[in-house]
Amino acid sequence: MLIVDAHHHVWDLSARDQDWITGEELMPLQRDFTLADLGPEARAAGVTATVLVQTVTTAEETPELLALGLDSDLVAGVVGWTDLTAPAVADELARLREQPGGCLLVGIRHQVQGEPDPRWLLRPDVLRGLATLAEAGLVYDLVIVPHQLPAAAEAASRLPQLTFVLDHVGKPPIATREHDGWDRDIRALAALPNTVAKLSGLVTEARWDSWTVDDLRPYTDSALEAFGADRLMFGSDWPVCRLAASYGQVVDTVRTLTAELTVEEQSSIFAGTATRVYGLAAA
Repeated sequence: MLIVDAHHHVWDLSARDQDWITGEELMPLQRDFTLADLGPEARAAGVTATVLVQTVTTAEETPELLALGLDSDLVAGVVGWTDLTAPAVADELARLREQPGGCLLVGIRHQVQGEPDPRWLLRPDVLRGLATLAEAGLVYDLVIVPHQLPAAAEAASRLPQLTFVLDHVGKPPIATREHDGWDRDIRALAALPNTVAKLSGLVTEARWDSWTVDDLRPYTDSALEAFGADRLMFGSDWPVCRLAASYGQVVDTVRTLTAELTVEEQSSIFAGTATRVYGLAAA
């Protein structure tokens, strides 16, 4: 089965600090992670194409990711960052597309999870920027935490012309086994046809040292019921996933969680949805 990894990162600490890597628990991530590191692990798991996703809120990172993707036979798309609140966001998107590898730009992401305003997505300047993404034919990756799901649903309802891609299924509180509030809000978001979600980042929302497939199942089952297989996509969240599981374990876990689905449904999750939503011609 064709596998597209719709969510992974790379970083070079000599280029810039990853300021979100703080505290002893995250220290295993405090080193460089490159496409050369990823390649053997991805290919061993059967992955043939990937989407490279931004990690820091700085304009300099996205051109670097585009250039990396251009030189890679694995990266089929890049989700970058730009300031959505800037008046000239359309010009900046055009500039990014003129960069080496600009043809790989498929979406934009902002670290909404770190915004103190729970309704940041609904600010007039943000909505204006999001509308500009739709005009440019790009999608918007949502990296949010559960209490921000209602605002995300309201933003998606106001902008039906824009596809919203929910990273990590909204980071459900798997470690504490809370489910009902997240489940209610995820279904409200999924009721909007311009939303899709990634089965990614789940192992690091669970207990890193003791998680089981059954710990994840209530959340993936809810996502499947809410979105359906044709609006879900697989992502490894490498190298962050390494805090709790190897690359191969992440792939095998999602295989297990989707084993009862039809071949067509599994194909959608592992490749079809990402290829369609991001327009991954190279995949």
